[in-house]
Amino acid sequence: MNPETAATAAKLNNPRTIRAWYMYDWANSVYTLVITTAVFPIYYKAKAVMPGGSDQVNFLGATIQNSVLYTYALSFSFLVVASLLPLLSGAADYTGKKKNFMKVFVWLGALSCMGLYLFDGVDTLGWAIFCSITASIGYSGSLVFYDAFLPEIVTPDRYDITSARGYSMGFYGSVILMVICMVLILNYQTFGFASDAMATRFSFILTGLWWIGFSMIPFSILPDNPYNRKPSGNIWTKGYHEIRSVWNTLPSFPDMRRYLTAFFFYNMGVQSVMYLATLFGTDVLHLATDDLILIVVIIQIVGALGAVLFARISRMRGNRFTLMIMIGVWVGVCIAAYYIQTKYQFFALAFVVGLIMGGIQSLSRSTFSKLIPHDTTDHTSYFSFYDVTFNLSIVLGTFTYGFIDHITGSMRYSALALAVFFIIGFCLLFTVKAKIIRRPGLLK
Repeated sequence: MNPETAATAAKLNNPRTIRAWYMYDWANSVYTLVITTAVFPIYYKAKAVMPGGSDQVNFLGATIQNSVLYTYALSFSFLVVASLLPLLSGAADYTGKKKNFMKVFVWLGALSCMGLYLFDGVDTLGWAIFCSITASIGYSGSLVFYDAFLPEIVTPDRYDITSARGYSMGFYGSVILMVICMVLILNYQTFGFASDAMATRFSFILTGLWWIGFSMIPFSILPDNPYNRKPSGNIWTKGYHEIRSVWNTLPSFPDMRRYLTAFFFYNMGVQSVMYLATLFGTDVLHLATDDLILIVVIIQIVGALGAVLFARISRMRGNRFTLMIMIGVWVGVCIAAYYIQTKYQFFALAFVVGLIMGGIQSLSRSTFSKLIPHDTTDHTSYFSFYDVTFNLSIVLGTFTYGFIDHITGSMRYSALALAVFFIIGFCLLFTVKAKIIRRPGLLK
């Protein structure tokens, strides 16, 4: 390694900066656990009911099952994000101020989580759906700017392990807050709450405070405008030109396009499971709240281990091979979900899901980082295509899941349909020929 290359690597691989980057995973993952996976979905199912206990609720003049409404709300939020991100990412790259854009989405998401405190029944259902949508927009929107820091803080040989450790930090942090929330909810009288529902609502405030509070660490340490951009003129017009110029380069990178297509399909399955597994447990298996919480904790703890495990496998066998192994396991998970009957079977399935959940998310992010041209400074614009693909896949995945549930009356068929998405993603991923993700150690 020549002196110039060594100096660049030292500048990129700064431990303090990397730890600060990890902390945003630690900060935002409480949203995915408390709000989208565990506490809020259970609370929502209990409160979004009509007088008499019917789960067919009235919303905007239509009668719809409460779980289907929630699924459609999430789909809408991801569609909004997918529409906004290209222009915003172009403006962020042009100005060099992606951290400022990230802050806007973080505040939107955190305040929306806290706003869910006001949801206490079907009379405030509209407010709950609104806050669910804006919280999802805040979370998803912040990720494109956060992910884009990865190639700006570490060298390519550290993408996989850095991404994996970030996800692991997120799993650990979310479990800690989850335990705090459950202690409050289960011992609500000790902490001065009138009911467990009040304690549950307070947990939404804690989630927002945790998210914004720990986000201050990366906000204070991550590099701001590392390429010394000096914007002039209308940033939105310039941002549009920025994203268009990146778009025009995509034909030169066929493996990137193939990878994004494969990612689109298999991510439909991954995210649908992540967002809707709790509803599957309540609606199909009728599991108790304690069982659901335990299952979620298992997924988080095992997910942290899985992220690091598969990063190490990718170092030995390459990203493509490792991703295809995990996708194959996902197909088996979807088929098993169709047949499971007992909570113990669901526990076993949750263990497997946790193991591959962290691995496939962290490795997908780092794989795309490797496919970005190493001589570019437009990381946010490139990552916008990754995150638009990410969000559109969730739109189609969650909508398909909800639609099949709506017409068949059973989430078992929805789970089985997800296997098709994974199979398509598997086949498309096989067409990606880039050596950088097929063989370890090749970084050009």
